[in-house]
Amino acid sequence: MNIQSLAVQSTLFQKEATLNASSKQQKVGKAYLKFQLDQLTPAVLSMPHVQEAIVVPARRITLMPNMPACVLGLLHQRGQVLWTINLPQMLNLQTLNLDVSHYNIIIVRVGNIPLGLVVQEVKGVMRSPSNAIQSPVGVVAPTLVPYLQGCILQPQEVLLVLDAEAIVHSPILRSNEPFR
Repeated sequence: MNIQSLAVQSTLFQKEATLNASSKQQKVGKAYLKFQLDQLTPAVLSMPHVQEAIVVPARRITLMPNMPACVLGLLHQRGQVLWTINLPQMLNLQTLNLDVSHYNIIIVRVGNIPLGLVVQEVKGVMRSPSNAIQSPVGVVAPTLVPYLQGCILQPQEVLLVLDAEAIVHSPILRSNEPFR
């Protein structure tokens, strides 16, 4: 082996090591679905509770009378019927414009209960180490705290880490008991 081939092998080994290190960094931490609740509020949900994120025509939601204000109605998706809610409205944030042709819906499942969460926009998947989640007390409005696992402070934004179980089992949704 000559010096030139050793140098090429060394360069290839360094590139491979760099690629392996960067792919390990991408896999570090827990996976979250990132989305916008409203114009000003970014949030994430832990991926184990996320069944899918879909965009559906507004006409596919069947409106239901006598429900809490945040309940939009029923959606038939993949052979199941599930309730859909206006998540920002449920959390006392800026309500979404419901006069649109399509809804961005995150379908979560807690146990055997599926629930469609209508949000402004789905951004994609991100990873974050568990130790990056901090207490939301004093950072967000007290009315949000029961629905959060915490928040992730980033340089340009505060991400709300929503608790899917707390949302699905919210007393707001239980007022008429439609979700059993």
